[in-house]
Amino acid sequence: MVKKNHIELKSIRSFEVFSRYYWYRKDLSDICKQLGIEYVGTKQELNSYIKEYFNGNLIAHRTGKESEPNAIKVPLHQISLATPLLDCGFAFNASFRKLFSDYTGKAHFKFTADMAAAWRKVKREHDHSFTLQDMLDIYNGCSSYAHYDHSSCQWNQFLKDFCADSRNAVFTNKLKVASILWKQVRDSFHPKVYNYNLVLRYWDIIEKLL
Repeated sequence: MVKKNHIELKSIRSFEVFSRYYWYRKDLSDICKQLGIEYVGTKQELNSYIKEYFNGNLIAHRTGKESEPNAIKVPLHQISLATPLLDCGFAFNASFRKLFSDYTGKAHFKFTADMAAAWRKVKREHDHSFTLQDMLDIYNGCSSYAHYDHSSCQWNQFLKDFCADSRNAVFTNKLKVASILWKQVRDSFHPKVYNYNLVLRYWDIIEKLL
């Protein structure tokens, strides 16, 4: 098992090797700063910047002013499905929720995580071709333009599955035991999911640290 804190970035020669390790968002942000590239964004976005770095493309950090799209802000009553998001002052607010509610026929319309990921991508790439129809396609699952990075929820799911396993009722401090197991999984090449074999495999470590 290889520990992350023993890894020197200069020893990693490809993104394929880099992606074998589990990195927290802060880890990725710090690495991006170290590499002199954009260090603000979601885990998925930061990973994409690092991937581009290994491909020889350096994505420079943008200042707050540079990050803001130059929106034309078409009046709401003139907006149609053909209107680009960057031209209408799009936001996840009540006005656009009502707009999508009217288009979908759903009285209680809710924006999705994939829609949020798409909006971040549109702003990041200044994509003036992405329209409200494209966003509606994201909502309906008809587009692969962008997807929410669910890897950030891996620990929460791991903990939930650990606590749901009745065989772990013997532990009074389930959070600590789950954290011990998560550390072993996180710093390895194994899938970042819980199964009871992990308890058996790392029993000695659990006993030592409890």
